[in-house]
Amino acid sequence: MVATRQITPREGDVMVLVGTTKGAFLLRSNAARRRWDVGGPHFAGQSIYALALDQRGGRRRMYAGGSSDHFGPVLYLSDDLGATWSDRERAAVRFPEDAGAELKRIWQIVPGREDEPGKLYCGVEPAALFESGDAGETWSLVRGLWDHPHRPQWQPGGGGLCLHTVIPDAVHRGRMFVAISTGGVYRSNDGGATWDVRNRGVRAEFMPDKHPEFGQWVHKIVQHPTFPERLFLQNHWGLYRSEDAGDTWQDVANGVPSDFGFAMAMHPHDPETVYIVPIESDGFRCTPEGKLRVYRTRDAGRTWEPLTRGLPQENALELVLRDGMDADELNPAGIYFGTRSGKVFGSPDGGASWSAIAEGLPPVICVKAVVIGDPLKVRVPKPARKSAKAAGRAKAKPRAKAKPRAKSKPRAKASLRAKSKPRAKTARRPKAKPARGTKAKARRKTR
Repeated sequence: MVATRQITPREGDVMVLVGTTKGAFLLRSNAARRRWDVGGPHFAGQSIYALALDQRGGRRRMYAGGSSDHFGPVLYLSDDLGATWSDRERAAVRFPEDAGAELKRIWQIVPGREDEPGKLYCGVEPAALFESGDAGETWSLVRGLWDHPHRPQWQPGGGGLCLHTVIPDAVHRGRMFVAISTGGVYRSNDGGATWDVRNRGVRAEFMPDKHPEFGQWVHKIVQHPTFPERLFLQNHWGLYRSEDAGDTWQDVANGVPSDFGFAMAMHPHDPETVYIVPIESDGFRCTPEGKLRVYRTRDAGRTWEPLTRGLPQENALELVLRDGMDADELNPAGIYFGTRSGKVFGSPDGGASWSAIAEGLPPVICVKAVVIGDPLKVRVPKPARKSAKAAGRAKAKPRAKAKPRAKSKPRAKASLRAKSKPRAKTARRPKAKPARGTKAKARRKTR
């Protein structure tokens, strides 16, 4: 068994929590985000579909949703940033006996609002929502969604019948959104007591009726906390935006190579900016044209641009899953994503440039980025700039090699030299005579 490598995060550091099919890996860097330490594997052999860090109420509690063929699904807690973890019985997420269901997997762990420091939500398979009021020590089933009349008709997608996205509204207390595959988007305005379907305008390409009331195969939804009415949605075929809290959706797949995909991340400071990784199709789940490209919109989906600097653009048949992309809260924001080939890429400048920050991992399932402490108090160092002389030297062309000098001919011997003519004598100039009386004055002085 590979030994678990520990890391030591400090105040102001950035951590990227990576869940894989064979355990969790914790990455750490300072605010520059240029060099990364990799810790792990934690829970070696388990599939880690959900990771989160909750820093509300003076806590720094980390959560990991693991699953193994032997132990089944387990929720782990850590109060020391991953150095040690709770046992598998401490924070059990279980269906009550009268629900007639058995937990298969934990898909999502989300802290609640800032004014509810003990509240957490957990999305699971089969599709259901759990909540905790004591920072994850105990959990209860949200009955309003479990008893919804649509639930018996929800069908499993390729990853199972899962509730994979939970968004507590940061502004409107009591309002929250969930996304279910396959069920679609549901919204509650009363803290989870009742739920309404919100799929109008989202197509279901795989169904005879392309626009049913529910049953859409939604892959991910995101919301910016300062603009709660606006949401973005990555569908199983389809890219959408809502300006009315999900009441209606508009297609915004403008200029992307494919509107099929899984991952989606919101910029932490700009409600106009969203990141996605398009996938060719549901039949060929790889990046189009073998190019690994992150697409970004900075105008709420009106246009999209590819971000490729530092990413492989040849033979890169990669796949990024629904929870495989996230952003930190520094300024400029860091953007991160992980691939099914075990690579994690990061950008410290909002997507302008990329580098691999971890490689050789098991297939990546989820990626979560967090800043230790208050992001507003962290000073991000500016990248070092080359001096003008250094930049000039870098641009200057290399000097051409000097040609070897031709050997000079030996001087002719003195006997063979042409006799030089004697120099003509130059006439000497006559000395100027002193002025009259000068000598007489000199004699009188010497006397």
